[in-house]
Amino acid sequence: MSGMYEGAIQDLIDALGRLPSIGPKSAQRIAFHILQSDPEVASALVDSIRTVKERVKFCVHCGNVSEENECRICRDPRRENTSICVVEESKDVISIERTREFRGKYHVLGGAISPIDGIGPEQLRIRELMTRLADSEITEVILATDPNLEGEATATYLSRLIKPMGIKVSRLASGLPVGGDLEYADEVTLGRAFEGRRDV
Repeated sequence: MSGMYEGAIQDLIDALGRLPSIGPKSAQRIAFHILQSDPEVASALVDSIRTVKERVKFCVHCGNVSEENECRICRDPRRENTSICVVEESKDVISIERTREFRGKYHVLGGAISPIDGIGPEQLRIRELMTRLADSEITEVILATDPNLEGEATATYLSRLIKPMGIKVSRLASGLPVGGDLEYADEVTLGRAFEGRRDV
């Protein structure tokens, strides 16, 4: 689709439009906001993008974002070495950390198995996970992939790989939202709610 504007402003709109979840209208709005803002605001944005690309890398152990070779969680001697929580993205680590429920370490896959998007197991950090499990004192792996089709496929694939190693594999029970209606629950959620049921 050819742009409505010409030159630099259209190039900026196109570049912004390639970012995830930014549609053409949002891209245009952001581009004009940048255009109309003070030069310092635009410079600060450019600097922060450049800095993040220069400084931020991925933890050598778990794949979480970090400015060091090892992330803050892997460096923390108070974390338990017996359990690993497997997540799709670094942002999921933050979500789980907020609950303060988990004291072990993490493994960030960098996505989920999605044949439609051309993402198979070999595109994810699964080999690295298996290496960690082969030579450590891990007794439990918690699969905290997203409760959607891709996340389920990834969890199923991983549990088939890990269970034969004699390691306990558990899956986060993602049940029905409070105030939800069974009629509107998808079958994956409903199935999970059944599996995660507990005695009352």
